[in-house]
Amino acid sequence: MCYEDIVDFWQKKNISNSDELAYTLDSYSVNFAYNSGKIENNEITYHDTREIFDKNGVTSYTGSLKTLFEIQNSKIAYEKLLDAFDKKEIIDEDFVKKIHKYLTKGTYDERRYRLGERPGEYKHHDYVTGKYEVGASPSLVHEEMLELLDDINDLDTVNKDILKSAAYFHAKLENIHPFSDGNGRVGRLMMNYFLIIHNYPPIIIFEEDKKKYYSALEEYDKNIDLKPLINFLKEQSIKTWKNYIDRDK
Repeated sequence: MCYEDIVDFWQKKNISNSDELAYTLDSYSVNFAYNSGKIENNEITYHDTREIFDKNGVTSYTGSLKTLFEIQNSKIAYEKLLDAFDKKEIIDEDFVKKIHKYLTKGTYDERRYRLGERPGEYKHHDYVTGKYEVGASPSLVHEEMLELLDDINDLDTVNKDILKSAAYFHAKLENIHPFSDGNGRVGRLMMNYFLIIHNYPPIIIFEEDKKKYYSALEEYDKNIDLKPLINFLKEQSIKTWKNYIDRDK
């Protein structure tokens, strides 16, 4: 099975509204929330994520309040993504900030609050973002985000290669690091929204593959090279959908 098979499988479904999308993503949504959250928070469990998505609560929970909020927020953000799909909502600054607020509400620590950081707002201070980058300076975040969003909403450019455009969107957003926290979760969810609205299958980035994921992002930071991330996303897409497709044969 190759990536093109996954795209063909998805596009044959002709998904046109949120009900059809939610049906197709029924099992995907929990796996995405679990893996995306666990990449940066090892306390997140599949069991807790499944309970919150299925029952809006957990039983016998022993983790931190922040982790509980992160899981609950992932469910809310997923539901907002479905609403946005129905409206064919464009990816602009307000939308990105709104998704960030849904994902991080109640999770900012006291130190960040004292520094003036808030969910749904661009960062006010510099933060170390990775091995080679510290992100855009706070004074330049707005300008760089506008440039990025103009790029990914330029249909003449995007339609040449949807996956490449999605990879660029994710890599550049992480490179800018517009928020004081939650950039990875926002980037992964926004990348998938971008794929879905262009009739391409969303992708789970599996937490057990996070070293390869981080390495691919670092290649963009160091060399502005998207090829490792594109290849990684193709692999993850096959891993995401292969069992689903095999089951339906």
